[in-house]
Amino acid sequence: MNYLTPEQLQQLQELEKLKKIVMRKVLTKEAVERLGRIRMVKPELATQLELYLVQLYQSGQIKSVINDTQLKKILDSITQSPKFKIIK
Repeated sequence: MNYLTPEQLQQLQELEKLKKIVMRKVLTKEAVERLGRIRMVKPELATQLELYLVQLYQSGQIKSVINDTQLKKILDSITQSPKFKIIK
């Protein structure tokens, strides 16, 4: 089993708090609902999306509130895997 030190646990709690604050600031109600639905189906994808949004927010790249359509576009951009062409 992996046990967390008190410092690691505190860091995780602070990160969760930061994610919640940023999500409330940058997402519309509809986008928050979509993120919740994603979390139910693919929690790891929701976490990845949240961390990406936090990074964008912290770097000042989010200029306005993100609506549901914009969130879908962001989701598409982070889920697209590189396409490989195999030449034989």
